[in-house]
Amino acid sequence: MTDRGGRLVFVGLGLHDEDGVTIQGLHEIQAAEIVYAETYTSTLAEGALDRLAAKTGKSIEILGREVLEDGSRILDDCRRKNVALLIAGDPMTATTHVELRLRAIGQGSDTAVIHGVSVMTAVPGLLGLQHYKFGRTVTLPLPQEGYSPTSPYELITENMSRDLHTLVLLDIDAENKRYMTANEGMHLLLDMERRTAKHAISPETLVCVVARAGSPECIVRAGPLKEMIALDFGGPLHALVVPGKLHFMESEALRILAGAKD
Repeated sequence: MTDRGGRLVFVGLGLHDEDGVTIQGLHEIQAAEIVYAETYTSTLAEGALDRLAAKTGKSIEILGREVLEDGSRILDDCRRKNVALLIAGDPMTATTHVELRLRAIGQGSDTAVIHGVSVMTAVPGLLGLQHYKFGRTVTLPLPQEGYSPTSPYELITENMSRDLHTLVLLDIDAENKRYMTANEGMHLLLDMERRTAKHAISPETLVCVVARAGSPECIVRAGPLKEMIALDFGGPLHALVVPGKLHFMESEALRILAGAKD
């Protein structure tokens, strides 16, 4: 610890609920003088943070996106106090957290990262797809008036041209409890195809869906988009994968683990 005595620790909470945090993460939460959580980059099951607060005996304050991105409140606190910032998944998969850590170090505060299970590895693992065969990850934003980018589709097309898989993350608006479903994501991809005419994705394209990774109610499915788009995958959170060229073992895994047809 520095002579200033301040510390900011980023604690990954894992994928689903309060039981996903590591023992090391629990120790850090219990040792913190101030505990914050953010839910805009990802979130846990409803009530999980309340149950985590009860388990650790700590009050957990949820910060909005503006407060987190501004960062001044957190940085002021960690000049003199031990602050824990709780983040679903793994903390350093979002550039916002990297930037905040660099600013904390720049002002002389100690920092630490307690890693958690991430969707970046869990989704490929659940599907039986090889991690090193994934290209750039994309995020589909929730539709807004006047904002409908096709850049995610262009990146998927680029990955497919290189025979690489694409992890497609689906946008969330935790403050309004609005979570994009896999079905909405597939509709958006078809709309992007209509607008770009890149001929990358069609109703026949193989797509994969993982719903509620890390939970006992996890669903893992793969099949042609025209069939998948009509299925009900239940509550959030959902993720999509658009496979590139499959190794024979990946094909077998999608049949056995995700119900894909030959």
